[in-house]
Amino acid sequence: MRKRISLLAAGALVALGLATTPAHAADPVFTLAGPAGIGLRPHPGQSGEPQKTSVEFRILNDSTQTFDRQSTFTIDLTPLKGIADVTLAKEQQGANCTLAATAVTCTRWALWTGETTVVGLDVRAAKDSKVGRTADLTVTGRAEGATFKSATTKVRVGGPDLVLDRADLKAQLKPGDKQNLPIIFANEGTDPVNGVVLEVRTTHGIGLVEQYDNCSYSEDSAAGQPWNTGWSTVQCLLEGEYEPGALYGVDGPLTLKAAPHAFVDGLTYAVYAAGDQPKSGKHRTPAGGKKLAVAKQAGKASAQSAQQTGDLDPRDNIQEFDFATRNTADLVAAGVSLKGKAGETVRADFGFRNNGPAWVAYLRSGESVARTDIVIPAGAKATRVPAGCTGVNANGTPREQALGAPRYFCSTGHVVGEAAAFSYPFELKIETVVADAKGSVTVGEWTAEGTTPHRWDPNAANNKGAFVINAKDGGPAPTPTTSVGPTPTASATATATATASASATGTGSGTTANGGLASTGSSAAAIALGGAVLVAAGGGLFLAFRRKAGGHA
Repeated sequence: MRKRISLLAAGALVALGLATTPAHAADPVFTLAGPAGIGLRPHPGQSGEPQKTSVEFRILNDSTQTFDRQSTFTIDLTPLKGIADVTLAKEQQGANCTLAATAVTCTRWALWTGETTVVGLDVRAAKDSKVGRTADLTVTGRAEGATFKSATTKVRVGGPDLVLDRADLKAQLKPGDKQNLPIIFANEGTDPVNGVVLEVRTTHGIGLVEQYDNCSYSEDSAAGQPWNTGWSTVQCLLEGEYEPGALYGVDGPLTLKAAPHAFVDGLTYAVYAAGDQPKSGKHRTPAGGKKLAVAKQAGKASAQSAQQTGDLDPRDNIQEFDFATRNTADLVAAGVSLKGKAGETVRADFGFRNNGPAWVAYLRSGESVARTDIVIPAGAKATRVPAGCTGVNANGTPREQALGAPRYFCSTGHVVGEAAAFSYPFELKIETVVADAKGSVTVGEWTAEGTTPHRWDPNAANNKGAFVINAKDGGPAPTPTTSVGPTPTASATATATATASASATGTGSGTTANGGLASTGSSAAAIALGGAVLVAAGGGLFLAFRRKAGGHA
């Protein structure tokens, strides 16, 4: 009987062990990706070298863990025989990829989370290939303990190719200046294009005057803050068939106008085959009875441009331009007066406002437009400091501790709207009562020592405001202010308050002279552009659209 019980117990333990042993996780599934199709410029024969078209295949690991086993990727080249020739892209040579006559093989020792490039290829039409010939370029993967979904790109010899001329625009403007934007484009491919979409995108300080029924209009901006992202987009559907080798021009005025708040602004304009245009946000379509038309132009697409430009390559579909407007922006620092007893903690908002008329955007570099330099009066110590502010020593040199610093530097993002205001809320403890203790609040351009007035700011006298604790004469009279959140981030709305006083703990109070400052324009995510200096003009502003211009005869 005891033996039977023991056997039953052992069986139960075995069953329990089987039940609690974790099951093996399913093999991960990785997805390979590449473009749906690419077009190749036909081989020029004996007249020159064929134009290359680049294609990139990628692998997506959307899990949270790295796959740490070796993976092998293969691209079968046999379907391309007599149609296209393939070489490894320059940056891929020697990067664990080998090229043979019939296949490209790449190895990866691990697959990190996110998207990783497997291989980049340069594809050219073969010497005796015919226009219209197609072949599939397929990449597959294999690894122990993983499954891969293959990707296929269809390669075609020939196809449509829209090429846009660069307009001769004036770069130096005054507010209110107008100029026409001529749109000339050609189809330099081998196939016709059924319908073209013209897209014009402008930054906050410049825009198109006319509106047409076959165009849609949208703004990439928050309510009440058109400078927050800065872009306006116009897309116009130009119906009809656009023949290979033909030249076309938009038949209707497209007038660019610099706004009263214009400063350093930019423009991109492009043509796309209908259906290939980027998606726009929420848009409106006018109904004024006017349509933007297209007329065929005298002349033809140039053979030289055709040999320099890749088919279905968006780099020749788009142009860009920079404008520098002779305008000013007046930054005004806000003075602050506080009262409190020893041991009390008070709140104070430091900052500035832009009295315009211009918005300011460092579109190239993304650098901060302005710095607020706050000098703390004797007897007070900062106990809470907002994001975007750094404690420094009295002479402006760096220090390790943010709290209790005698001086603070606070920076904006790279955009300041024409009516924007910035506020940096601090909490200060009055450790010792010092009658008429004085500091300062100064706004300006960054320097190693602090700030200096911007060259575009017409009134340097109002760049500095007083910061006084327990002023003998009561300090500056408070004016209505605007309450904001604890950090200087962009906000579509703000809540108005009757006074400028605030107290964090105890009974201390603070007032802001010259009006309080709503934080309505300091987000570093404002305009997602790259960039360097204010006065740069004439191309290259928008890095995402840096392209080589096509030319026409």
